[in-house]
Amino acid sequence: MASDKKKSTANNHKNKKKTFWQSLKRILLIIFISQLLYIILLKWFFPPVTFTQLNSLLSGEGLYRDYVRMDDIDRDMRLAVISSEDQLFPDHNGFDWKSIKKAMEYNQRKPGRVRGASTLSQQTAKNVFLWQGRSWMRKGLEVYFTAMIELIWGKERILEMYLNIAEMGEGIYGVEAASQTYYGKSAATLSRKEAAQIAACLPNPKKYKVKPVSKYVAARSRWVIRQMNNLETDPDVQRLIR
Repeated sequence: MASDKKKSTANNHKNKKKTFWQSLKRILLIIFISQLLYIILLKWFFPPVTFTQLNSLLSGEGLYRDYVRMDDIDRDMRLAVISSEDQLFPDHNGFDWKSIKKAMEYNQRKPGRVRGASTLSQQTAKNVFLWQGRSWMRKGLEVYFTAMIELIWGKERILEMYLNIAEMGEGIYGVEAASQTYYGKSAATLSRKEAAQIAACLPNPKKYKVKPVSKYVAARSRWVIRQMNNLETDPDVQRLIR
């Protein structure tokens, strides 16, 4: 009798353990399928809200955005973002390994300062799917989502998404909202100088003001325009901004 009870207890324990792992597998499978479907849907649709936008709204910064298609964004704005943030965007697979290596070496030498090396693809993956922060978990997820959008969306959709969800001022998301706020016009009619000024604030849009123009934005926008002049004849760049 005692032996039977022990066997029964052991079997119950095994069954509970088996049920737990089966449930966990089902939950993980559902999560994986759900996020994959969401990535696929966003190839054609814009996200209803992102973690960054939600945090901006809840923190009192507000949320001003206006999603627009690529045809409604001036070609100079597309070129300005590539010139400012990721000049190798048309060529890499989502990651600029040389810049990542340099950033890691710099951060090891100067641990008190942090230098980033995120491509437009990485920034888009972070802004659409993840929260702000520097944890290893978030970085790992960023690598995954970057690879997925490169595979599923392609470069033109990544650029279009970035131009619509990147923060371009306190509580201001996307080029249409930025253009209306700073210049009172649509993103389709931005001048080269205006596009460069918006792109110049992207490293830290809360700190570097477009209106009134901060010294940093004024200086960096001139540099952005020089880079635009250099890059606009590149065939790979032209395919993205045409």
